[in-house]
Amino acid sequence: MTSDNPLNDRLDDDDYPAYTMGRAAEMLGTTPAFLRAIGEARLITPLRSEGGHRRYSRYQLRIAARARELVDKGTPIEAACRIVILEDQLEEAQRINAEYRRAASGSSAGSAGSGASSR
Repeated sequence: MTSDNPLNDRLDDDDYPAYTMGRAAEMLGTTPAFLRAIGEARLITPLRSEGGHRRYSRYQLRIAARARELVDKGTPIEAACRIVILEDQLEEAQRINAEYRRAASGSSAGSAGSGASSR
């Protein structure tokens, strides 16, 4: 197989819905009912195959695994889902802030030697 094979692109894609509900539950060491419950809590929304079966991506499995950790420690499923959502939002905000800092430090380094004042 070559690297420009569309299958390779899908296999490397964290968002590609490659896993059936049964396989996803097996990988997480949980039940299909748990996956349905976190879907009902709107933590993850699996895509559907042409036959209507739920399909999960690697990214969704990581999110589900984190929820399962919390539930296993006694956190109610609704609370676990909310915690995971907030953790994910915080991670994204931190990533964006780091990008802004890099951009700001790059632009201030370019203008530092100009001697021009903005006042």
